[in-house]
Amino acid sequence: MSLGYARETPGAHALGPQIDALTEAGVDPARIYTDVADRVRSADRRPGMNALLDYARAGDTTVVVGIDRLGRNIREVMAITRELAKRSIGLRSLREGIDTDDPAGAMVVGVLASLAELDDPSPGLGSSRPRTTTTHRQPASTVGRPRVLDDEQVLRAEQMRAAGESVPRIAQALGVSRATLYRTLAERRTVR
Repeated sequence: MSLGYARETPGAHALGPQIDALTEAGVDPARIYTDVADRVRSADRRPGMNALLDYARAGDTTVVVGIDRLGRNIREVMAITRELAKRSIGLRSLREGIDTDDPAGAMVVGVLASLAELDDPSPGLGSSRPRTTTTHRQPASTVGRPRVLDDEQVLRAEQMRAAGESVPRIAQALGVSRATLYRTLAERRTVR
């Protein structure tokens, strides 16, 4: 039996279109469980999901419009996914084309569940992601070998070239090969 689940998110995911999509996908409207948006973010305030889990039996399939409708964050989504798998209840997501009755779909959900097991503090799914006021970023690192010339040396090379110095002479003064100097000057021209 197909059991539908729809969860409203303020301003983004209204119940009506989700219910319509679930009905078009063959879910009996009497078997669509819903949760309305609530400012309190706790799993026990989801009577629709709780009712679906109480009703569902092994062999049933839970159908959602998108995998993010299963929960407010990645941990909730994966907790529900694991619960369904543990109880041999299938999962079908219309938007992502995931169906655990299909081996590829079962593999995708398994990989997602495995990734959720990692203690990753990444933000959740959907528009209800937790926002932080400050970000601590590491300085950007470059890929590959470190540059031979720093910005000051490149500026000096450009000034010497503008003054009419030859590339071999500039390269010798800076202690680099002509090829390095040609490449560095060419890169600076393309960046501008």
